[in-house]
Amino acid sequence: MARVRKPVVEVRRSQRRRRTVSAYRDGERVVVLIPDRFSRAEETEWVERMLARLEAREERLRCTDAELLARARRLINRYLADHVDQVVPASVRWVTNQNGRWGSCTPDDATIRISHRIQEMPDWVIDYVLLHELAHLVVPSHNNRFWDLVNRFPKAERARGYLEGVSAAGTLVMAE
Repeated sequence: MARVRKPVVEVRRSQRRRRTVSAYRDGERVVVLIPDRFSRAEETEWVERMLARLEAREERLRCTDAELLARARRLINRYLADHVDQVVPASVRWVTNQNGRWGSCTPDDATIRISHRIQEMPDWVIDYVLLHELAHLVVPSHNNRFWDLVNRFPKAERARGYLEGVSAAGTLVMAE
């Protein structure tokens, strides 16, 4: 079993920072920003927490197209089981050329493309976008029947709000 090496960590304390902690990679180094008032024990705790968060985020970014297809199949079985014969995607893949939408589906050839920009979003948001596109394999338009399928996802409304917030924060207009 290969041993995982911990990255070099640089802790930067700030008198202006009150409560928030953040971290980012700078090459091979991880920079953790903390309030100056933190004790050494709090510093240690937060460094470990932030390293775990960065690793989880990076793990999500390593998700392959095959894993995305497997995720789609789990969503089909859970939320679209009554349409399992219709919802057979030919491919589900991450793409980097979608800047005006979160995902897209071409029902004619059953291909689904998901924007790489959502890879860092919470899993329930990714699941919502994926289910939204899968529902287009049953109903190509955005009519009531389509929304009934999408709304089977328990966090559908919350995910739409999250995506609208991201769009508004970036002053982007995103297409459904």
